[in-house]
Amino acid sequence: MKLDDWELAVAGLPADACIVGVDEVGRGPLAGDVVAAAAVLDSNDLIEGLADSKKLTAKRREALSEQLYLRARGVALGRATPGEIDELNILQASLLAMARAVDALGLTPDLVLVDGRQLPRWGYRSIAVIKGDSRVPEIAAASIIAKVARDQYMCEQHERWPMYGFDAHKGYPTAAHLAALRDHGVTPLHRRSFAPVRAVIGGN
Repeated sequence: MKLDDWELAVAGLPADACIVGVDEVGRGPLAGDVVAAAAVLDSNDLIEGLADSKKLTAKRREALSEQLYLRARGVALGRATPGEIDELNILQASLLAMARAVDALGLTPDLVLVDGRQLPRWGYRSIAVIKGDSRVPEIAAASIIAKVARDQYMCEQHERWPMYGFDAHKGYPTAAHLAALRDHGVTPLHRRSFAPVRAVIGGN
């Protein structure tokens, strides 16, 4: 069986190498930060059940996130704000959040494996892995940490703006969220460069 580039790269590293998985969550919502996570697993303390966060229940994600914070070699978050998303565009803001997450680890990576097709501009040896959150344990771990962190953050925002229902839809463009935007207008949490938000600002 032919190995992928990332598998060959990992196979060529020593057992104690610092392999960092990176993923982000929150590209699609109309509101809130985009949140990235970086994770380094402990090869001597493997955590069972790591998978793409989208394929796990909220309860399972939260349990795994707690285990990762307790047992992984390193875990860190990075964010980009709605203002940065509007200024840079969502792709560049996502890459910025990823870079911030890796920088926040406080570890020197031997290899960074990033979910998706594009890499941030950084000095780390890195490989982009398509569908990495379902193929690479380190990326799966990062996807879980990022998802749980962003969901918690959006529930906190719900306490500030309960009329928008952020605790339910987490900022995604559901019918309820779009109706709340029309009824109550735009908050500082909203991404003004996104078309449905622009439409409300423009009165359309």
